[in-house]
Amino acid sequence: MAVGTDYILDGLIREGIDHIFMVPGGLVDPFLPALGRFPQIRPIVAAQEGGAAYMADGYARASSKFGVALGIVGPGLGNMMTPMATALTDSSRLMVLSGEVGLAMEGLGQFQDASAETLNDPVMAAAVTRFSTSVDAPANLNHIFRRALMEMAGPPSGPVHLSLPHEALVGNLDVAYDPIDQSLWHSHAIDRAMALRALLPLADERPARIAILAGAGVEHAGAAKRLVTLAERFSIPVATTLRAKGVIPEDHPMSLGVFGYAGTRHATQALLDSDLELLIVLGSGLNERDTMHWSTRLAPKYGLISVNLSPKVLARETGIDHAVVGDAGAFIELLFEPQIVASLEAGKAERSAWYTQIRSGPRLYDIDNLASMAIPIHPARVVGALRKALPRDGIVLVDSGAHRAFAGHYFDSYIPRTYLSATNLGPMGWGIPASVGAACARPGTRVALVTGDGCMQMHGIEIGVAARYRLPVTFVVLNNAALGNVWLRAHKLGPVPAELTTIPDHDWAGFATGLGLASATVRRPDEIEPTLARAMQEDGPFLIDFKTEKNCVTPVYDFSAEVQRWSYHE
Repeated sequence: MAVGTDYILDGLIREGIDHIFMVPGGLVDPFLPALGRFPQIRPIVAAQEGGAAYMADGYARASSKFGVALGIVGPGLGNMMTPMATALTDSSRLMVLSGEVGLAMEGLGQFQDASAETLNDPVMAAAVTRFSTSVDAPANLNHIFRRALMEMAGPPSGPVHLSLPHEALVGNLDVAYDPIDQSLWHSHAIDRAMALRALLPLADERPARIAILAGAGVEHAGAAKRLVTLAERFSIPVATTLRAKGVIPEDHPMSLGVFGYAGTRHATQALLDSDLELLIVLGSGLNERDTMHWSTRLAPKYGLISVNLSPKVLARETGIDHAVVGDAGAFIELLFEPQIVASLEAGKAERSAWYTQIRSGPRLYDIDNLASMAIPIHPARVVGALRKALPRDGIVLVDSGAHRAFAGHYFDSYIPRTYLSATNLGPMGWGIPASVGAACARPGTRVALVTGDGCMQMHGIEIGVAARYRLPVTFVVLNNAALGNVWLRAHKLGPVPAELTTIPDHDWAGFATGLGLASATVRRPDEIEPTLARAMQEDGPFLIDFKTEKNCVTPVYDFSAEVQRWSYHE
């Protein structure tokens, strides 16, 4: 027999969770002594509940686990709404636990009551989660907790929320937590009939010019190594979405790099080539940025085969006879079956020649910026230097802003789950607390964050958490005294829009020093490499305030061209 808090913590530990991210508050007081009874799980105290939830999100993305955030309902859960929405749009596994007033006190005016009799927090969170409910009795905790875990697992995976009234935290349960079968955490099933039907052009026509667009589904399936094997054996070039950067090493001979927003020339040329015969899309939602703004030139001769665990995604974006409901990894295995192997082998020589021609051209735009000696510093110069300074297996997180485009284009990733970014919703400041979570998930691994001064204004206080727990995170702040991407558009509209998108040049190094971090300010290009090297040797967090130029064109030329070309009515 155990009280509710102990049941939950024991269950998390049995599922492999070793950190919980939280902000203490009266409605979660029972968890505080309970955490002392379970030293296997380390509590990380954030500055704000939104930061705690972003930390849990970063923990989930950097690992193959899920992240857990704990706070009170009402204002606490309100602060976690955007993090939950972010996890929802990126299919990130996040569990949010919120303490609630006792059942007998609902609706009586108790301080911070947000139960169904007032704000109804479970309903509020329902719009930004896969599952949200209240555990209204201790006897219900076991089956509701287990259901929440499986709703989080999906498909599609995503965040869940449990509101925990006082009785659920302190009441006794007669059952111990039984871990969920590992095979249930990710479905490796596939509709074989749909897959074979979609592959008919491959069997009948034996197309040679084939490419793959790998999305986050490959990462979720743990299929990155098999994808590389497939590409190598049959000379199939592979592009990735920005979200899936790293599922094939970007210095691999068969890598095209990112397709879509901030993508490479190689990926654009291959996937929008009028001679492309077949495109296989593995686990991508085919949203605006992954499709080069729904480019009408993304039209292979024999169609686009899309593999996804979500039928809703397939129905929205994929034509009849080309949709496959299933796991990306399972589909990759189908391509090794004898009847498919023969087709892929038949076109290998021609495909290799086609791809070699593509690779003979330049891969990136504006590569001179990587060696720029301009003052203020060009942001691409910092990104390129960071790639050289960070170990090959280091983790980089990229926040939202103009720096996302520079990092997406110039920062190569080599290993799954080492390039992390909230690519769909794009909340500013996400990466600051998320980098704390990533460092907790992968102890001993160097972690770096590329962020901006606008992002620092939103969640910069969370760098103090990295200092408190001595986490080896290098915070790279590209400080251009502006809301970068917004300023690039707005300053062309006149002096008032330009002024509204300009922000003070804050001393972020001084701010970091005040919170207990080692820090430096860099104004000259010749200071970049030595300062990054110093940061990488630090056994705790280090923040570098890079004074950068704001009026730098982002390398999104192909994407911008397709935006101008596209019409909803075509």
